[in-house]
Amino acid sequence: MARSNDAAAQMLQEFAELLAISGGDAFKVRAYEKAARAVAGHPAEIAGLDQKGLEAIPGVGGHLALKIIEFRDTGSCQELDELRAQVPAGLRTLLTVPGLGPRRARQVYDELGIASVSELLGALHDQRLRSLRGWGARSEENLAQAIHEAQSGGGRIHLDVALDLAQDLLGELAALPSVQRAAYAGSLRRMRETVGDIDLLVTSCEPAEVMEAFCASPRVARVLAHGPTKTSVLTTKGVQVDVRVVDPAVWGAALMYFTGSKPHNIHIRTLAVRAGLKLSEYGLFEADSGRQLAAATEEDVFARLGMPWIMPTLREDRGEIEAALEGRLPDVVSERDIRGDLHVHTNLTDGIAPLEEMVAAAKARGYAYCAITDHAPQLYMQRMTTEKMLAQRGQLRELERSAGIALLHGTELNIAPDGSLDWDDEFLAGFDVVVASVHSQLRQPKDQMTARLLRAIGNPNVDIIGHPTTRLIGHRPPVDADLDEIFAAAARTGTALEINSFPDRLDLDDELVARARRAGVKFAISTDAHAVPHLGYMPFGVATAQRGWAAPDEVINTYPLAKLRRFLAGSG
Repeated sequence: MARSNDAAAQMLQEFAELLAISGGDAFKVRAYEKAARAVAGHPAEIAGLDQKGLEAIPGVGGHLALKIIEFRDTGSCQELDELRAQVPAGLRTLLTVPGLGPRRARQVYDELGIASVSELLGALHDQRLRSLRGWGARSEENLAQAIHEAQSGGGRIHLDVALDLAQDLLGELAALPSVQRAAYAGSLRRMRETVGDIDLLVTSCEPAEVMEAFCASPRVARVLAHGPTKTSVLTTKGVQVDVRVVDPAVWGAALMYFTGSKPHNIHIRTLAVRAGLKLSEYGLFEADSGRQLAAATEEDVFARLGMPWIMPTLREDRGEIEAALEGRLPDVVSERDIRGDLHVHTNLTDGIAPLEEMVAAAKARGYAYCAITDHAPQLYMQRMTTEKMLAQRGQLRELERSAGIALLHGTELNIAPDGSLDWDDEFLAGFDVVVASVHSQLRQPKDQMTARLLRAIGNPNVDIIGHPTTRLIGHRPPVDADLDEIFAAAARTGTALEINSFPDRLDLDDELVARARRAGVKFAISTDAHAVPHLGYMPFGVATAQRGWAAPDEVINTYPLAKLRRFLAGSG
């Protein structure tokens, strides 16, 4: 469910961006950014907090607490409004351009007079940006690619946003006395990384009542179409939602019909036709007689077609139908297989919560183990030192005695442009688990980026490569590297590749998981949590692994602790 924290965090982030683009003090900008992350990641709703309660949130002092209260109570902030007025509208528009950033937005505005996305695209076409200080042909190419990827997204929203909205709406529908069942279908049920619109399915014998109640929801901004069994609306979040009411007797057939991808549905309907059958949202029928054979449950329909139930995340027509017919559907990983999280941050670096809170939250999720992996010194803004890391190790060992969960001391290293890492081999050998990730100079040429990753994979102390392509969905393209060479090296050295569960990463993505599996790669499904709520992102990574057909034994954090330790000891 959407929280008041999110709106306040967006306000603070906008403050940071406007300050940055105005040439404001860098420390003040970072303070707003840190506060934004802290508020977004705070486990409790801020709606009921007073000033003292807000000041207890890490990074939120008295000055920022008053701004949050003003924004929460009035819906605006006078100082932010004044700052908006000082920044030209065209310059603010450039802040929305993915891959540009406040500093470069100011540069192209001041030096080239660019004040719109169309003007920016024109300058890219004319190759005028490369003449600016700090730019070049590759910078232009990278920016053009980032804009293209964002525009080609077609207004799609991230999986977590779609899921929150769908669950809110389903809660309203399920509360109606005339509704027996309600579920989401479509690409959301298949857990695709982005969703264009949301399909909701409801069973009821009073469809008119359901439609009237749905259209009256406070989450509905505009009704696009209103019919007796289907209604389409635009929500206050700008997302289209389609609701269909079906007879309870055909629930399974309708859910199946509205879940599969278009290629999957065409394929399965073709099989039905070849068998002298007809498949629709109303059921499976004999083509000649029209006699209904199955409709009540998905399992019934699949069984009548001669195959077991296919889980929704697999319904993309990537071989799952053939596998089902031949009795070789994969036994893919599930959330219940996950025994721990191997990529978690605390407030020692850029996390929000202290060690004790992150550990308690991991235990509350039923995990057998959890790895704490704060950043290493190359990310200089984190101000990590060897002494701080060793002190955390001691704190973690002490905490483990009473935590009721096994704690692994780790770190997230930074893979430098030449492939080197933060600490020497002797110091790295003291960690239980080492994650190595690319965080800077993301636009290196393909051969250099490949060599950079290969060197890290070849380091015997590196256990996991974090968010391997570094992409941010809709905002930053993947690095350019020979991934097949990367996969082969990871399989050869026993280095796991991460499936990062953060909804704006999901990196590796499902198609790359499938490619990496064919090379023999092992995976770690981790959340990269920087706050307690982030630990709840694990299902997104699991779904991504499922979509890539990853089995439990291919995911190292499904292992019992002893087996995991053996894997970590032997990696590299």
